[in-house]
Amino acid sequence: MTTAPGQVPVAPQVPRHPLDPEPVRATKARAVFALGLMAAVTGLFVGGIVPAAVALQLSRQARREAYASGGFLTGAAWLRRGERLAWTGLVLAAVTLVTVVVIGVVQLAEAPFGHDYPSTVD
Repeated sequence: MTTAPGQVPVAPQVPRHPLDPEPVRATKARAVFALGLMAAVTGLFVGGIVPAAVALQLSRQARREAYASGGFLTGAAWLRRGERLAWTGLVLAAVTLVTVVVIGVVQLAEAPFGHDYPSTVD
């Protein structure tokens, strides 16, 4: 049923059972977001690996719990944001590690090979 052209159709509300719990935001969703943010901030210093791994593990648990709750646990947007930030932290840490390895290999390649004896030694 629509009330005027251009408006969104109005769906009738299904009455809830009085014993149904109220929908509530999952506490793990907030923790995943905080850990993902910490991972993204410290990703360049390679310290973001640990919070990113914990955030990704918690997000898997939170998704399973939200599915099992039948819609009474909310916070999927916070989970998505936290997962994205965690992956960003992992990518930043990987970029840092690759950069350090490349710099190390280049410096090792520029180092003189063998012994560098003084000019007085035959």
